[in-house]
Amino acid sequence: MGSNGSGFQHLHFSTANLAPKDRIAVWREEFGRDVLRLDIEPVPGVSFSADLTVYPLPGLSLVSAAICGTRERRTRELVADGNDAIGLAINLSGPFIASGRNQEVTLGEGDAILASCAELGTFTRPSAGRSVGICIPRAALAALVPNVEDMFGRIIPRGTAALTLLSSYIGALIGDRSLALQQAQHLATTHVYDLVAVTIGASRDVAAVALGRGTRVARLSSIKADIMRNLSLRALTIEAVAARHRITSRYIQRLFESEGTSFTDFVLVQRLARAHRLLTDPRFADGAVSTIAFEAGFGDLSYFNRAFRRRYGMTPSDVREQAQDDAD
Repeated sequence: MGSNGSGFQHLHFSTANLAPKDRIAVWREEFGRDVLRLDIEPVPGVSFSADLTVYPLPGLSLVSAAICGTRERRTRELVADGNDAIGLAINLSGPFIASGRNQEVTLGEGDAILASCAELGTFTRPSAGRSVGICIPRAALAALVPNVEDMFGRIIPRGTAALTLLSSYIGALIGDRSLALQQAQHLATTHVYDLVAVTIGASRDVAAVALGRGTRVARLSSIKADIMRNLSLRALTIEAVAARHRITSRYIQRLFESEGTSFTDFVLVQRLARAHRLLTDPRFADGAVSTIAFEAGFGDLSYFNRAFRRRYGMTPSDVREQAQDDAD
C-alpha cells in the first residue's frame, strides 16, 4: 500500500523492475488472481508490460492501468468465487478488445463498457494502452439502474456527456487531497455511483436525482481543473471557461455559489496559492516578485501585493525571506 502524496491510500504494481521472463508469472499470481481476480496470459509475440494502481474507497474500487500484451479472463473457476460486482472500463488509449455473452467488441479511445464479475469474459490488450476501471457492488448499482444486466457487453460511446463527466471526475479523484478524509471518500463514492448510473441509463427519477447531485459535483470538479490548468492566463474569464464547457456563465456561478464562494474568488485564491508556492520554492529564489506575480496570472502588481497581504498577512518579499531563513 502507498499514498499519492495526499494520504489517499492505494495499491500499486509495476513490471518495470522485473526481469522480462518473470513479469507474467508475478503479474498473474501476485496481482492478477489475488487482487484483480483475473486469469492473465500473455499475447503471443508481444512484449508484456504493466503499471496498475488500485484505489479502494468505501463500496468502490478505482483502477488506473497502463498495460501491453495481455489477455485477462474471468474463468469458470474464478466466477465460482461468488463475486457479482459490476465493472465499468473506460478505454483511454490503445486497442482494447472485450468479449463476453458470445460477442466481441473493440473499444476506441474514450469508449466504455460494462461487465459483470459473475459472468465469463475476456479483455485483451494486443498493444500498449491505458484505461480506468470502476468496480461497484451489484446491489448498489442495481438499486439505481433496474435491469442493469441489459447493458453488459454494450459499448458506451465516447463523447457521451455523462461518460465525459465521469472520466473527468475519476481523474480528479485520484489526485484529490481531501480523499484522505473518510467523509470525503463516502461522498466521492456516492457521486461515482450517480455518474455511473446516468452514464449507463438510470431511470428518469433516479437520473434526475443523480444529475442534481453527482453530475453537478463532477461538472464543478471539471471546471476547477480547467481553471488550474489555465491560471497563468490573464484572459481566464468565466465566459471563456463557460464556452469551453458549453454551459452558461450563470450556471458556473451557481456551481460556485453552492460551495459558498464565487468563480472570481476561487481564481484569486488559487492564483495567490500558486504565487505563495513559487515564492517559497528554492528554485525560484532569484526570480523577481513581479515575474512570479505574472506567472500566477496577475496583470497588476499593486493589486497582487494588496491581495497577497490580505490573504497571508505578509508581503510577498516577507514570505520569500522567511522561507529562505527556514531553509538556512
